[in-house]
Amino acid sequence: MGKFRLGVIGCGSMMENHVRGINQLDCVEITAVCDILRDRAESVAASLGNDPKIFLDYEEMADAVDGVLIALPHHLHYECGMFFAHNGKHILMEKPLCNTEEECVRLIDYCDEKKVTLMCAYPVRFWPGIVKLKEMVDSGEYGQMFQMSIWTEQLTGLNSSVLDKRRWGRTSCLGGGQLFSHGCHYIDLLLWFMGEPVYGTHVGTNLGTPWMLREGTSAVTMKFESGAIAYHGGTWGARGTRLLYDFQIHTEKGMLEYDHFAGEVRLYDSNQMHRPGEETESCQYQVVWSRGSDATKETQHEIRHFVECATTGKKPLTDGRSALQGLRVIWALYDAEKRGEIADLRGLGLAKDGE
Repeated sequence: MGKFRLGVIGCGSMMENHVRGINQLDCVEITAVCDILRDRAESVAASLGNDPKIFLDYEEMADAVDGVLIALPHHLHYECGMFFAHNGKHILMEKPLCNTEEECVRLIDYCDEKKVTLMCAYPVRFWPGIVKLKEMVDSGEYGQMFQMSIWTEQLTGLNSSVLDKRRWGRTSCLGGGQLFSHGCHYIDLLLWFMGEPVYGTHVGTNLGTPWMLREGTSAVTMKFESGAIAYHGGTWGARGTRLLYDFQIHTEKGMLEYDHFAGEVRLYDSNQMHRPGEETESCQYQVVWSRGSDATKETQHEIRHFVECATTGKKPLTDGRSALQGLRVIWALYDAEKRGEIADLRGLGLAKDGE
C-alpha cells in the first residue's frame, strides 16, 4: 500500500507547525496544498521537497487526495468539512471542530453516513509526555488523583499578524474567546484525564487584550464525578512567561508535573517540597520519565494516528463526538458566566447522543 495522500488547506502559521510534523513521517505524503494566497501555498509547498500540486480553491483538489488537514478560519470549518465528506475524503479538522453545536452535529452525522474518518486536531493529547502522564495516573501507582491544573501563557495580538485588526481572529469568525479557540485543547485533556464533569465556572476578561472581541484571559474550575477538581487558566496577553505551558497533577503520593520543553515527567513528594525562604531552584524532584528537550508542537503523533484511523477504520481518540463534548462544556461555561451562575456540566458527553 502506498503512502496516504494528504491535502493541506490554509497555509498560515498553524499549518507550518503541522508540516514540520508531517515531514517526520513515512506513512503520509502531502500531495496538494491550498490557500487563497498563492505565495503562502507556494511557501508551504517549497518546504516539502516533493512538488505537490498547488490550489487556490479547495473544491478543485479532491481528486488529488485521500484526506485533508483543514486549518481555515473557524467559521469555514463546517462548509469545508462537508465538501470533503461529500467527496469521501477523510478529515483532520483543526480545533475547534465547528463554531456551533448544530454545525458540529451535522458534520459528525454526515461523516458517519459517508463512512469517512473525522478527527479533531488536538496534538497535545498525543504528546508522548502527556500520554505517559496519563498512563502513570491510570496505573494507580501514585494513588488517587484529586486535582489537576493546566496553565498556558501566550502573547497573541498587539503587533502580531496572527490577530491583526484586519484578520478574522479579531472578529466573530473566531467563534468565542481564548477559552474556545485555545483552551479547548486543555478542556479536552481534562475530560480525558478526569472523566465526566459535574459542575464548573468560567471567568474571562479582555483587560490586557483589548484587541480581542471576547475574553483574552480565561480561568476555568470544574468538579468531576470522582470528586476530583480541575483548574485551567490561560492568557493571550502574556508580556512575559516563565513556563509557557504547565501541567500538574496532585495525587495521594505526590505531585506529577510535565515539563514539555525539558521533555520530563517529574515527581515531587512530601520530602521534596519547596520550603519558605528556600530558592525555588533548590526544590528537588525525581525525573520519572524523559524523552529529551523538544520545543516543537509535536504534531507528527496526531497525524500518524489520523492516518492509521483513516486507513484501518479505527475510531480516532479525538473523534468528532469527543470534540463536541469538550465544546459543549465550554458553551455551558460561557452561558453560565453570562447568568452569573455555576454551570451544570452533567450529560454533555456521548450519552446525550445515544452513544
